[in-house]
Amino acid sequence: MAQAKSTNQSRSTSTKSTTRRTRRTGRRDPLAIKLLKQDHREVKQWFDEYEQLEDDGEKLELFNKIALALKVHTSIEEEILYPEERGDVEDDMLDEAYVEHDGAKKLIAEIEAMEPGAEYYDAKVKVLGEYIKHHVKEEEQPGGIFAQAKKDDEYLDEMGERLKERKEELMKEFGASAH
Repeated sequence: MAQAKSTNQSRSTSTKSTTRRTRRTGRRDPLAIKLLKQDHREVKQWFDEYEQLEDDGEKLELFNKIALALKVHTSIEEEILYPEERGDVEDDMLDEAYVEHDGAKKLIAEIEAMEPGAEYYDAKVKVLGEYIKHHVKEEEQPGGIFAQAKKDDEYLDEMGERLKERKEELMKEFGASAH
């Protein structure tokens, strides 16, 4: 009996890993999607790191890094990806993404006006992280913005180059104004 159970477990595990492997090695993401997903992973990691910090100076430094990344990321999506995907991606989905960006920007501004250690500072950073994770899930889920954009992806590599260039410009611009 134990042996049969073991065989069934390994069979289902092997099916799962095969499915996963096929998905990952199947079709590569076009450059635009790849770059935006990299941004998502980086910011998610920073929010996770923030949760572990206790020193106010370290919290401020990491939050400033998160805020800069989010400002740049939302800008390149709003300037390039979203307008160019209008018509290929459902309007409701794009409209919601703009509204989610707006909410995140307002929360970032509130946090920037505060000092670490102030009442609700950590709570606002945590809520921002949850908000961003929700937004990322909406963009990356099957049928989400990225999936819809990839249906007609022949120009997404070229768009990726423009996203990369604009991101570099904005990092310098926003980074300089933050100092």
